[in-house]
Amino acid sequence: MHEALRDGPDISIIAALIGNPANANMLLALVAGPALTATELANEAGVTLPTVSGHLARLHEAGLVSVERQGRHRYFRLADPDVVALLEALLPVAARAGHLRTRTGPRDPELRRARSCYDHLAGDLAVKMFESFLARGVLQRKGRTVRITAEGHRFFARKDIDIAAIEHGRRPLCLPCLDWSERRSHLSGALGAAIFSHILARGWASRRAGSRIVRFAAGGERSIMAWYSG
Repeated sequence: MHEALRDGPDISIIAALIGNPANANMLLALVAGPALTATELANEAGVTLPTVSGHLARLHEAGLVSVERQGRHRYFRLADPDVVALLEALLPVAARAGHLRTRTGPRDPELRRARSCYDHLAGDLAVKMFESFLARGVLQRKGRTVRITAEGHRFFARKDIDIAAIEHGRRPLCLPCLDWSERRSHLSGALGAAIFSHILARGWASRRAGSRIVRFAAGGERSIMAWYSG
């Protein structure tokens, strides 16, 4: 073995934690964004509460999740955008290899229509938006690489999305995220988050408290469609 391979970060520890089925279920539940309690995560993982406590302790120690105490409860969320990006990158690799879950997405029609995925929009409308950006040349995609074109820079400037303010951060600007229900990609990364923030700020949609569901205001869905296709 080359000596260089022995130096640097040890990815085997993180890979083993994510590879545990119970941990994987909990982490993917947290990708959607809202913080969850240990009881809620135990339900997602299909394990008992005493068992899930040990899993969460190891995930927290590894820097994969963070915890916040509110009264009697502890709420868990993904530690930072790097963890989100890691999980988002694994989804299409797993899908390409044929490792798909039997459940193809949420049964709730509202969750399929529109929901939060960490800090960006997911569901049917989000997939259509991303595909519209690609078809119109606003974005270009090659494999996992998505970039904004010159036309895209002009487009987002007209739409009050400040690309210069978000493109130099640690987080990738554009990433395809395999949609849980649609089995096609929606847009994540810093741009996906900025678009979702813009939609919420305009009052076209809102998050339902305690849920991943995103609900549209009266005429909100039409406004969003006109915004991204105009």
